[in-house]
Order: sequence, then structure tokens, then C-alpha cells
Amino acid sequence: MTGRVVPEQWRSSGATVPRGEPGTARIAVDLLGGDHAPDVVVDGALRACQADPSLHLTLVGPADAADAVLAALGPADRRRITTSLATAETVRSGVRAVADGSVDAVVSAGDTAITVLAAARELGRWTGVRRPPLAAVLPTAAGRLVLLDVGSTVDPDADTLTVHARLGAAYASVVHGIAEPRVGLLTIGVEPGKGDRLRRALPPLLAALPLPGGARYAGLVEGNDVVAGTAADVVVTDGFTGNVLLKGLETAYATAGPPAPDSEMPPRAALLLGVGGTVVVCHGAATGPDLAAGIGFAAELHRRASVAAIANLLRYSEVSHD
Repeated sequence: MTGRVVPEQWRSSGATVPRGEPGTARIAVDLLGGDHAPDVVVDGALRACQADPSLHLTLVGPADAADAVLAALGPADRRRITTSLATAETVRSGVRAVADGSVDAVVSAGDTAITVLAAARELGRWTGVRRPPLAAVLPTAAGRLVLLDVGSTVDPDADTLTVHARLGAAYASVVHGIAEPRVGLLTIGVEPGKGDRLRRALPPLLAALPLPGGARYAGLVEGNDVVAGTAADVVVTDGFTGNVLLKGLETAYATAGPPAPDSEMPPRAALLLGVGGTVVVCHGAATGPDLAAGIGFAAELHRRASVAAIANLLRYSEVSHD
């Protein structure tokens, strides 16, 4: 998705939704994002729209893909669809819609680097956040675990990962309601001094770090601890390792089932933390159900004002430790 966008054309299939109307969620969907776009994105948008009568979608992409969604919906549902016609930089158009208040969140399965760059430019980054991470949720034998980064920052330094630790702790506290989240650092062994140079340098920094929500540094964790979920509620790592681990575990769970028989699989989508809006990123290989779950996830985050609450918790913790 390169090049300049042709002048955007907006088509509304019905009345626009007043900003802030109770219960509604206005989500921009990148129709060209993903390995199998636009077909799977169209499928996901249809599934999401039919599952949630309070959902309003802005479809960003070519007219034929948007028309495929409209054609499959009844007249009443069509009134919940707006289209933004674009042939390139569709994710940036969706992020811009979040920035100008036209929508409440954006969902894309497109290139992660392009999405992160667009979000940082159009929405701005929170104070102190230089490299926004992607936070995903995994089922564990003990419940759920926040894993970050899962693909945004593949070569972080120590300062970046300490910021990510604070963001992950705030996410777990706000979204999962965990009191005093335990934050672990992913490495290859729990003995002191294990890991590469970055992992060896981080433990004293994390141990001294003031974390939001009463969170505390729980020490080093390994891959098996991510599956068990008993050692930490938040696991911090670089985006390269996190992405490899996330995709491996998701495939294993899809094949053999989650680690606990009654576990509910979280959406295969990640929230971009540290930018001034709700941006949800799905896998490039996402299926229609995956996209639908990502759209539903974005809607739930908006309805709970989760991103604003995370930002507020971080600001409060910074002030309280001054």
C-alpha cells in the first residue's frame, strides 16, 4: 500500500451516527489490509456487522470491495455502513478518521510497520513513548496473559522495554481488572544472568521501575511460564521474539486446543499501545472470523473507554511517584 491516496470520497448508506451515542461503536475497517484482502476483510466486516446491531462500520478501500459488503446486508443494516473510497494508504485513511473523530477506532490486518507509523503520525504518541508496542492476549492454564511487544519493535533498547512494561501493566489493570499485575521478562532461563545482553541489563531496571496499578516486577520467565500463566500476568519481550511466540502458540492452540479445557480464546488481534486513539492490528493471515473478532475487540475497547483509562492510569502513576 504505497503511493498517494486518490482524493477520498465518502459515501454514506444512511444517517451518520452521532458521536458519543450510547452503545454505538464506529469502527473504520481497512479493506486492503492482509494477505487475503479484500475477500476475508469483507467476510469479517459482514460477520461483525451481523453479530452486533450497535456497530457502525466505515469501510476504507475500493468501491467494489465496499459494495460487496453492502450487497450482502439488508436495508436496515446498510444504514450502519459508511464507505471511504481509497485505492492506496487505506490504513492511514482509517487512522486519520480516528484522529478527526469520524470513527472511534480502526482495525487493519495490513503491514504492521505502516500501521504503526500512520498511528504515530496521525494520532501522536503518549509522553515518554518513543516506540509504541503491540499488546496481545493469550489464554493460559491460569487465565489470561498480556504479551508485548508482538511485532512493532523488533530491536528495542532497555529504555524501550521499561516503557513497554509500564504500558503492559496498565493494560492488564484496566482491561483485565487485575489488581497488582505481575510483570515478567521473557528470557531463556530464570537464573540470574540468563539471556542476551539486553535481558541481562533489564532486571535491575524493571525491579526499580514504578509500575502503574500497583503492579510489581515478578522476575524472569520462560516460554513454559507463558503457557502456565502462574508466574506473571504481563510478559515483556522484543517484537521479534514476541511475534514468533505468539504465532506458534496460536497455531498450537488452534490445533490442539487451549491450555485449559474451558479457556475462551481471546481475539487474534493486538492493541497498539501508546498512541492517541484505538488502533487494533490483526494478523496478515487473518481469516474472516479473525477480522470479525478484531472488529468486535475494537468496539469493546471503545465502549469501555479502555485506551483513555490506560493513559489516565499511567499519568496518575507518574504524578504519584514524582
